[in-house]
Amino acid sequence: MTRAGTVPEVFLAFLRLGVTSFGGPIAHLGYFRDDLVVRRRWMDDRAYADLVALCQFLPGPASSQVGFAMGLQRAGFLGAVAAFLGFTLPSAVLLVAFAAGATLFAGPVGGGILNGLEIVAVAIVAQAVWGMARSLTPDAPRAGIAVVAAALALFAPGAIGQLGSLVIGVVAGLLLLRDVEEGSGESLPSFGVPRAVAIGSLVVAAGALVGLPVLAAVTGSGVAALADAFFRSGALVFGGGHVVLPLLQGAVVETGWVSPDVFLAGYGAAQAVPGPLFTFAGYLGAVSSVGPGGVVGAAVALVAIFLPGFLVLVGVLPFWDALRGRPRVRAAMRGANAAVVGILGAALYTPVFTTAVTGPGPFVLALVGFVLLTAFRTPAWIVVIVGAAGGVGLALL
Repeated sequence: MTRAGTVPEVFLAFLRLGVTSFGGPIAHLGYFRDDLVVRRRWMDDRAYADLVALCQFLPGPASSQVGFAMGLQRAGFLGAVAAFLGFTLPSAVLLVAFAAGATLFAGPVGGGILNGLEIVAVAIVAQAVWGMARSLTPDAPRAGIAVVAAALALFAPGAIGQLGSLVIGVVAGLLLLRDVEEGSGESLPSFGVPRAVAIGSLVVAAGALVGLPVLAAVTGSGVAALADAFFRSGALVFGGGHVVLPLLQGAVVETGWVSPDVFLAGYGAAQAVPGPLFTFAGYLGAVSSVGPGGVVGAAVALVAIFLPGFLVLVGVLPFWDALRGRPRVRAAMRGANAAVVGILGAALYTPVFTTAVTGPGPFVLALVGFVLLTAFRTPAWIVVIVGAAGGVGLALL
């Protein structure tokens, strides 16, 4: 299969996203859409929403899985690795530096920058919700599905609400949207994963889940114990983001590897950096009393926590490629895509809006960011700089 892009192109695109994508996993999906769907046109909204819905159903960090799959579709397996490295390295480096004693966003100016970046995330997510709603909920049935999904996601927060919303969207799509035309002549992009590779990935994931605890017990290796703890955490979480925190706490705090105050300090730092929250694992691996610690411990923890989600994703992609073009599956995905809009809309309200917009000043700054993105077509990274400067201004007023 001929790929449309190059590995350096993918790495640089995701490196910029890794530096500028503040606000958590839902905001990341907004940044991806703005840069990779709207501006670079790597895929259309329909294919992007399909991918988001699929990753919401799978265990692992959903936004990182979406990025991994987009890199895979753009430049093959090396492109997928490049997407992961580019998006993950900035926050991982910052958190490992924090583990070594560096301070992050200290003082009123630093706090203002962080607050401004949180406010920018409101504009980014709002733009994504608005744009995806126009293309994915163009009629009354799909708009209704989006509203129901948003309500469920708000009243049942976390992975249960998200998965429940997607299930409702799938069922409603099968019942209501069988005869709806797509409204787009573009073909769905293929990810080009051979079935043998997919099956091998699923076997490796299952083998690691069973074999790592046995290896750690038999050898007494700290590296194996560390890899096992973080691999299990990554394999058992749905939706990513903050959902992984209880698993990480059980893996490293309740076992005595990391003290509660050190854990909380790292979690606070993880809120202040761009990119995926799963890079918190790098901080924990660096400070853990089990394993090599430092940079090596961070690398072990990072690879272990991201790996199961990527293995499962690779394992299902060829079957997904084969199924999603079928009429009934397309009807189900129309409903799921409408539900994705609702889930994003719910997340726009909480935690994105309720956390960042605490008064008239933050609301005006969020509105400025939204207008810059939608009316002036300003690149997201420039809006991030404007938001950071605005946050400092609000802090100094």
